[in-house]
Formats: sequence, structure tokens, C-alpha cells
Amino acid sequence: MSYTVIWYGKQGIVEKTPFDAEKAARDHALATFAARKQNDGIVAVEVRKDDGTVVFSQAGARSH
Repeated sequence: MSYTVIWYGKQGIVEKTPFDAEKAARDHALATFAARKQNDGIVAVEVRKDDGTVVFSQAGARSH
């Protein structure tokens, strides 16, 4: 089964990255979320299975 990391900005989907394993996808999302939030304006990230089931998600709090 494959997994997709989906990065969301304020206007919707910014990027999709495929992974072969859930752990690799989740680790990538966790490791790069803070930097992408700051640098790319990412507001949320999800890891989804092939069938569309969300297995991990994280959203960032708005900075003032």
C-alpha cells in the first residue's frame, strides 16, 4: 500500500508527495512541518492511504 503526504496552504492543496510506507510518510510530515509552515505558508498536512483514509494530520496554530 502507498501513502501520500498532502500539504495544505490557505488556498488549498500545495503539494502531494508519495511514500511507500506509513512511517516514512508520517516521519517526513512531522520533520518538515514547522519549516514548511514558516517558509511556505503551510497551514496543515495529512497522510492518506490509497483509499483516501487519513492516517495522520497536523494543523498549525495561527501566529499573531
